[in-house]
Amino acid sequence: MASARFRGGKMALSVELHKKFKGFRMDVAFEHDGGSLGILGGSGMGKSMTLKMIAGLVKPDSGKVIVDGRTVYDSAAKIDMPARERHIGYLFQQYALFPTMTVTENIGIAMKKSGDAKKKEIDRLLEQFALQNLGGRMPNELSGGQQQRVALARILASEPQMLLLDEPFSALDSFLKEQLLEDMIRQLSDYAGDVIMVSHSRDEIYQFCDRLLILDQGRVIVTGDTKDIFDQPEYREAARLTGCKNITEAIKIAENSIEVPHWHCTLEMDETVADDIHAVGIRAHYIDVLTEKPENMKNVIGVTVENVSELPFEWYCFFRVPNGERIWWKVAKVGEHGAAKYLPQKGDHVYLHMPPQSVILLK
Repeated sequence: MASARFRGGKMALSVELHKKFKGFRMDVAFEHDGGSLGILGGSGMGKSMTLKMIAGLVKPDSGKVIVDGRTVYDSAAKIDMPARERHIGYLFQQYALFPTMTVTENIGIAMKKSGDAKKKEIDRLLEQFALQNLGGRMPNELSGGQQQRVALARILASEPQMLLLDEPFSALDSFLKEQLLEDMIRQLSDYAGDVIMVSHSRDEIYQFCDRLLILDQGRVIVTGDTKDIFDQPEYREAARLTGCKNITEAIKIAENSIEVPHWHCTLEMDETVADDIHAVGIRAHYIDVLTEKPENMKNVIGVTVENVSELPFEWYCFFRVPNGERIWWKVAKVGEHGAAKYLPQKGDHVYLHMPPQSVILLK
């Protein structure tokens, strides 16, 4: 696991949440033993709503939330602790700074300390978040990144047991996102509590979180080690959300073989194919492209190049299986496996090799 990820503490969290909306129902249940947890899911799948119910900002229809052995919500026992008493910090997408207060006042308003102790703690947070020269400014005089740092400093000033980050980089441009993500990991390095981050971005989740939970249709479909889920997502929707471009129906035909109807091929696997496998996937950068069909090589598909698309640092090639589906291939412009070595052209007939170790079996 990458050492740059946020580690956090070891607080136990137990969540069971049920809530019905018009045309949508949430039934979210999970356990988290501490550290950093990412919640990934499509739009409208309940990611932000899960955080709001944990924090006490939205009331579930039923369920239970236990934070470090402390029950903050239990519908059966009629416990519903107010948000301000749950000791949970919540970073909103738009940061929610008080517009008529200075940076120093925004940070100080959340503190339990007073007098010299309060001033000393404010100064410490201003320094920690590189805001030393901005204490007298108003929120509208700050950049988006500066506003985020003030909002995070204000939350930590309240000494929360847990920190919930709701799409913290959604309002920022891509360059600033990358810079601020690294800054946030560094700034939270001394935070003793745990962090849950909601994001649409798989890259943000992968960089920041040790553990990952994937939501689909208001339910948890998979949870576990972040790297393990990216390597073996287990379910079709989990594979899609972790960036797998090529996912298609599959049928088990033997212990180590699977038929792929829309790719018009049979794939041989290094592992046993379970009976509940109904799809396969392969990430766009794991496919080998060959100009000639090799002899005695398994998992080779003949395709036609449908289109080639150039991005700043890589190429996307879109292949079409005859009377079948489209397959994506991604290749860097430079490097050992870069496009300088070989780049197909539109209309070319080529062969795709799907290495068995790169094919993902999916439920």
